[in-house]
Amino acid sequence: MNLKYHYLFWKVALFLIEEKQYRILNLSQEQDEIWFETTALKEPDVIRLRLKDLDWGSWLERDIEHTVQNADRIRRKRRKRRLKMKNVYISTYPPVDGGEEFFNEHGASENDKLMVHSILIEESMGSERLKSDPLFSDGEWDLPPEVLEANVEWVKKRAVSASAKQIQKERQLFEKGKPFFTYLFIAVQLIMFAVLEMNGGSQNPQTLIEYGAKYNPLIIEGEWWRLVTPIFLHIGVLHLLMNTLALYYLGNAVEKIYGRIRFVFVYMLSGIAGSFASYLFTANLSAGASGAIFGCFGALLYFGVLYPKIFFRTMGTNIIAVILLNLAFGFTIPGIDNAGHLGGLAGGFLAAGIVSVPGLFRPLRQLLILLVTVVTVGMLYANDRQAAPSEWDINTVNGVAQEKITDSEWTEAEDLLNEVIKEGSPNAETYFYLSYAEIKLGKAEAAIDHLMSALELRDDFHEAHYNLALLLIDRGDRDAALSHAKKAYDLNGQEDKYKKLVNELE
Repeated sequence: MNLKYHYLFWKVALFLIEEKQYRILNLSQEQDEIWFETTALKEPDVIRLRLKDLDWGSWLERDIEHTVQNADRIRRKRRKRRLKMKNVYISTYPPVDGGEEFFNEHGASENDKLMVHSILIEESMGSERLKSDPLFSDGEWDLPPEVLEANVEWVKKRAVSASAKQIQKERQLFEKGKPFFTYLFIAVQLIMFAVLEMNGGSQNPQTLIEYGAKYNPLIIEGEWWRLVTPIFLHIGVLHLLMNTLALYYLGNAVEKIYGRIRFVFVYMLSGIAGSFASYLFTANLSAGASGAIFGCFGALLYFGVLYPKIFFRTMGTNIIAVILLNLAFGFTIPGIDNAGHLGGLAGGFLAAGIVSVPGLFRPLRQLLILLVTVVTVGMLYANDRQAAPSEWDINTVNGVAQEKITDSEWTEAEDLLNEVIKEGSPNAETYFYLSYAEIKLGKAEAAIDHLMSALELRDDFHEAHYNLALLLIDRGDRDAALSHAKKAYDLNGQEDKYKKLVNELE
């Protein structure tokens, strides 16, 4: 074959790599066949470049069939629903017995999953065909009148070098930083777990609240720092081990891609977002790095938005599958804070969008994402502040009332609970806390009525029976007081004060 066609073969390869951002999937040992895959959202997905003097149409037909089979294997391996491919032959002449039908639209191999279009670049129509093809039209395809072996080697080395630089550039996307803060965060959560265990236990609600777990009543009272501290607390050994393992793998990946400072920003912001979402949508006491870990998932998803081909070629499918699996568990298994997970996922995606990856500065997009984030958080916060206590979760109401009682804010507790009883959905604890505040305010008769209401809702409420017995004694109704004292003692015989009261009344 004329050296011109060897030169054109490598010139096309160089054009695809440098101008169209295709990467080499496979280079044959004879270096006369190259398979390319696009690294950007461009069509076609795959290109096969073949240097060969075509002889017979039967060989061409078999080769196209074999090419279609290989393309379908690539489609399945990439888990693509549909793949488009361009099959380019560079030859001195077309097959001697025809074969033109393979190189027009009617000869394209097409089905629901695969479309392969073959084109022929040969002496009579070579440069014109390249110039008329949408993929190659912006290239320079006029060949010099004479091509030497040195010319071929020069353009070949340029193509190979460009491919190597491209591979190195892709590899550098995953090596922007050497992990440090991942291990620091792991160390902090291990230390905090030990602190919890030495001070009452990591599964003790009071210990968790004392050391900063997400507890809605205290957040409502102004302890907003509780949106940060839960990131480093864990409830039980299994919870700690699962989150530590997840942080080790995901944190390493995100810190390598985004660098140390960006990773800290993403991790902390997504952890806070997870805590905030949990505060808004669940009343349960909660803690853990799950929101921040889902934020790492969100950051990887944003990387996929920036580099979709690289993302899905490397880790994309697995990342999406793990996210969906975890969310499915969250919706089906009780006790998992899915609101925190979703909040962390969204927070990580937005945080990654704000800082972007190193070397890819898009100020307008980053500013827009920042504005969207600020506006969204502001709206959620404003809506939460405008919500009346009667709209709160009843456990949150009771928790806030309990904190006010602890701080001797009797009137504030009374006003809060009366509003909920009037317009909300009170439970037995609501009436009990209200009665306690009323006792402190000297409203004994109202307290008796509300303790009776509590017992109507929950007859096994031993604290309510005991307090009611004390109030009935003050009113002079010793028989009724004895009945409630005995009930309290029957329900909880471990309380010495219950036994003592029964003995005194008898």
